[in-house]
Amino acid sequence: MIPRLSSSCILLGALALLRFPANAHAQDDFASSCASFIDLIQMDNVTTYATEFIPAGTNITLEQAPSCSDSPSQVVSTDLCRIRMNVTTSERSEIRMEAWFPQNYTGRFLSTGNGGLGGCIQYSDLDYTSSLGFATVGANNGHEGQTGVYFLDNPEVITDFAWRSVHTGVVVGKELTELFYGAPHNKSYYLGCSTGGRQGFKMVQDFPEDFDGVLAGAPAVAWNDLLYWSGSFLVTTGTEGSATFVPTKMWTDIIHQEVINQCDALDGATDGVLENPDLCDFNPTPLICSDGDTTDCLTETQIETVVKLLSAVYDENGELAYPRMQPGAEVLAGVRQFTGQPYLTSTEWWRYAIHNDSTWDPATMGPADRHAAVAQNPAGIAAFNGNVSAFQLAGGKVLHYHGLMDDLITSDNSKRYYSLVQETMGKESAELDDFYRFFPISGMSHCSDGDGAYKIGNLQGGYAGASPDENVLMALVQWVEKGVAPEVVRGANANETYWRAHCKWPKTNKYVGPGSYEDESAWQCA
Repeated sequence: MIPRLSSSCILLGALALLRFPANAHAQDDFASSCASFIDLIQMDNVTTYATEFIPAGTNITLEQAPSCSDSPSQVVSTDLCRIRMNVTTSERSEIRMEAWFPQNYTGRFLSTGNGGLGGCIQYSDLDYTSSLGFATVGANNGHEGQTGVYFLDNPEVITDFAWRSVHTGVVVGKELTELFYGAPHNKSYYLGCSTGGRQGFKMVQDFPEDFDGVLAGAPAVAWNDLLYWSGSFLVTTGTEGSATFVPTKMWTDIIHQEVINQCDALDGATDGVLENPDLCDFNPTPLICSDGDTTDCLTETQIETVVKLLSAVYDENGELAYPRMQPGAEVLAGVRQFTGQPYLTSTEWWRYAIHNDSTWDPATMGPADRHAAVAQNPAGIAAFNGNVSAFQLAGGKVLHYHGLMDDLITSDNSKRYYSLVQETMGKESAELDDFYRFFPISGMSHCSDGDGAYKIGNLQGGYAGASPDENVLMALVQWVEKGVAPEVVRGANANETYWRAHCKWPKTNKYVGPGSYEDESAWQCA
């Protein structure tokens, strides 16, 4: 049930040209037009409950479930019209949606994505992209908060989560944009990371006309296998106090340091960041306790746990189910993944979407659970389809990035997806470059933060500049609108004391000197 404009709304779209004359850019005129805009919206299945002018600098209270990670308030960065609505998607489902239309509109439309179990509008993304002049929309993916309870016995809500929320938001958002500004958008973009990255690739695969440019980060593609991988960590570690359990402090203080000792210099520089984790064949056996010493060391049983946690997962036929955790991410995984506790996203998915059993015990996770999820693949949520030829034929561009310190979704899975596209479409990297480019980002954890040059402009917390050579979103815009494709994605470290040019896969960075590792020119893509 995709909303559409009524005939009266189409007429009002023409009248909107009269409401926004060329000189009507003063704040008062914009604010007045925003306030009255609610009277113009007549869309099937859309209930609009507010259109309000928000001046730059206003701290607004957000309508989010407590489990959502965004702050309960958001300081708005630019003068904009905020439109809040509900959109019915079926007889048993609806999405809560917002559109942020900036006064400094550039003619570009953008949809944001979600994260985790996806029941949260990502307001920081709405603010970030609208501040850059995009008419931006976002939705709550058909449920509220980071919980799967809404999936129980309701496949319509799962469908919203898998793809329909984003696509519906695009249909509604584009119509509203034309109605509000008095003319169609010029170009359409998407920005999302994690679940948002999966959503972006789902649109590329199934709705190739929705976007001219897609910025997809750390995509949770192969969704069911991803959650089998992360859900299996509890089975491997056991609970805290078990002989198999490895304490968090060992991961952060001992194991990660040994990874750095063995692998840091393989890229030519000793800087605490792995530029190419593929070169690292980590061996934890030097950490085995000896001579009765149990301080800062591991038992043989714990070593077996480390090896298993950092290895790829295979099914009973020896086929790869999910790649390994890339070396370098164990320092964060020890805090968030290897905790001896059930992983919430995985647990909620199996309980409410796969088994429809709220009592299912995550400690029993095994191959039968994976088989059930893969066989069902509810609403096509895996988004692991390598045929993106329709998107290519539509003239779309996809810029894919993934942090090489990502502890929640291993970057090895992005490399696996890139290879799948190559194999499915029968193309070499140089041929894919025309419409699909992948950039591993060293020193970036899950979507943001990390030990390296992670500030690439993919989100508000990773912003270090707005020009295309220092902002990955604007680099995508330049590629779409001017045909200038990025050869590298530049990023700054947390304090912005140095920059590094991240290479386009399959090239990787190598330190060649002669300057400091903080000297951007001392690195070379090879």
